[in-house]
Amino acid sequence: MLEGVGYWEELRQSPSQMEICVAIFANVLELDEQGEPVNEKHAERRAAAWLYRYCTGELPLGEPDIEPWECQLY
Repeated sequence: MLEGVGYWEELRQSPSQMEICVAIFANVLELDEQGEPVNEKHAERRAAAWLYRYCTGELPLGEPDIEPWECQLY
């Protein structure tokens, strides 16, 4: 999803954006009873979608909008 998107320079210029990426990943991630992740790829995709939107101004085609709870910082 991020191939060809120059996100690294964007994150270097604004480290708080990396914090939001981590928050999205952590907020979306679900763990089973043993503490093992059950939707790691989905959480990864949501964080990448947010980063894509941050860098390009739009979400990837077909990706649902980022919900406020997904990027909530605790």
